[in-house]
Amino acid sequence: MNVVGRATAAAASLTVLVVLAVLAADAVLVFPASAQAARRSAPPPDAGLALPAPTGRSLVGATTLDLLDRRRADPWRPAVRRELMVTLWYPAGARTRRLLAYTTPEVSAGVLGSMGVARSSWPGVLSAVRTHSYVDAPPAGSPGRRPLVLLSPGFGMPRSSLTALGEDLASRGYVVAGVDHTYEAAGVQFPDGRFAGCVPCSSTDPERFGKVIRGRREDLSFVLDRLTGAHPAWSGAGIIDSSRVGMAGHSIGGAAALATLQTDRRVRAGLDLDGTLLPPRHEVRRPFLLVGSDVHGMPGTDGSWEASWAELTGWKKWLRLAGAGHLTFTDWGLLAEGLGVRRQLPPDSAAEQYGTIGSARGLRITRAYVAAFFDAKLRGERAPLLTGPSRAYPEISFKVPR
Repeated sequence: MNVVGRATAAAASLTVLVVLAVLAADAVLVFPASAQAARRSAPPPDAGLALPAPTGRSLVGATTLDLLDRRRADPWRPAVRRELMVTLWYPAGARTRRLLAYTTPEVSAGVLGSMGVARSSWPGVLSAVRTHSYVDAPPAGSPGRRPLVLLSPGFGMPRSSLTALGEDLASRGYVVAGVDHTYEAAGVQFPDGRFAGCVPCSSTDPERFGKVIRGRREDLSFVLDRLTGAHPAWSGAGIIDSSRVGMAGHSIGGAAALATLQTDRRVRAGLDLDGTLLPPRHEVRRPFLLVGSDVHGMPGTDGSWEASWAELTGWKKWLRLAGAGHLTFTDWGLLAEGLGVRRQLPPDSAAEQYGTIGSARGLRITRAYVAAFFDAKLRGERAPLLTGPSRAYPEISFKVPR
């Protein structure tokens, strides 16, 4: 089953992603008054929802960008220009008074409704998930010294689902751009309150997989333009080294990483976290790392990695994380455990989405190997984790297709 199919099936059985059916909309909307009231409601008691602390040495700053591509029509709403929300995580020189909100109360309300807790006394609870990023903190680093990593989330999932990964990379010295692909996420909210639901989530068009990937490829190149061009959208962009750009994606975001690597020469290395691929039409000579669950085993139910392997002619590795589910590589495993969602699922569905490995352990391993890959391919550092099995992470095995 391809990535879009897997995400759609998950939306039917997995309460976290059922939000696709709840929030799917055919237009950008201003959120109704009931959700606006949620914004004004009193904070909930401490629910204990917090992301794991970053493992690097640097403080982490964060800012959000609203980017409008005036040259391109939106692929899902051709009457409007393509508009994207982006979160930047980066090494910071000092703390500020505020930590980054994990998501908006409006998006949280929709997610909680999809999880069967719509009667919660505080539907904005996910906006209170503790992050480790200081809003608009001063960037740290000499001009032109920080590598840049683009992050693309899974189909139907918002950019916030990769916050723990983004924060960790930033604490290790990277500038990280998490991209919301408008109309492809359960919800994207703009600063003026407009709210975009997911247009293709309920579609049965067999061509939507390719359309999503092609559109994301354009999105990511546009974001790269706006961060490294002559007039960057971020005031701190001077610390970025535009010659050292990488990209990682989860699920269909991983397929977008490979597609972008093929068409944008500025991207030097790519990484796929458990995403079905469209086999390349020509050889890909730049480094590419595959990290996946048993679905991508040998044998596995998804043969797209084996079909793509021969065309990856540069440095490449195929890693399997034993006991992983599709959402192990994101924040959602931890949050679902914290909210008690996983316990409400049938065992097979819980294993497919969250795996049998503990969510904290799975996320820790994911962050370690993603960092090792970019340390090696963007910084030229030694990365022992990529040379073979590790005693510290015995759950990782290296696959070598015939």
